[in-house]
Amino acid sequence: MPNTLFISDLHLDPERPAVTDLFLDFLGTRAPGSEALYILGDLFEAWIGDDDRGAMNDAVCQGLKACTEAGTPVFVMHGNRDFLLGAAFAERCGCALLNDPTRIELYGTPTLLMHGDVLCTDDTGYMSFRDRVRDPGWQAALLSKPLDERRHMAQEMRASSREQTSGKSESIMDVNADAVDRVMTEHHVRRLIHGHTHRPALHDLKVAGHQAQRIVLGDWYEQGSVLVCSPAGCELQDLHMQRAD
Repeated sequence: MPNTLFISDLHLDPERPAVTDLFLDFLGTRAPGSEALYILGDLFEAWIGDDDRGAMNDAVCQGLKACTEAGTPVFVMHGNRDFLLGAAFAERCGCALLNDPTRIELYGTPTLLMHGDVLCTDDTGYMSFRDRVRDPGWQAALLSKPLDERRHMAQEMRASSREQTSGKSESIMDVNADAVDRVMTEHHVRRLIHGHTHRPALHDLKVAGHQAQRIVLGDWYEQGSVLVCSPAGCELQDLHMQRAD
């Protein structure tokens, strides 16, 4: 049966090589034969520019390129950690960059794809930060700096993010129900797939009086997570990584 795969929030980082190994294995064994692979944001823990040619970045791009050359199209959406992914990355990896949100027809069901961070409207501090870093002028200024300086800035931003997150309630960092209803109504869909919150689940809800579904993708910290959709429906599946003895 044909299927389409969705993943997000891998947060690939040289300090967590087991996750990178799991992803490369996934690209070589699970993705082939699927009709498409969608990566809905935060593929990387941090992306400081397409000119960052570290060993992990190169290995990931080679794996993505091999996947696409084997016949599985790969679509990548920006997340809140890798919003600087650009055209050079897409060309090198053989992927296509997706707008957030993107509406697709998924086996006859109009489906909206998002990273999910814009739905967390109760987190006003984060929303202000997002507006700033998504500004083209701010991004151009950052990318004009030397690679080492950008790397240092990314470390500072990650540390600041961890500190701020530790003081926020779980409810503030989750999606806002009105925001979900609004975006699904605007795009005329009955299914929404997103990541960002790291709370994998299938939620049944009503939108404009109709039955609808919101599917949240899992992160890749303790294990991998993939949503497998086919004409028969969608299922969240775990991927287990090798543990060092």
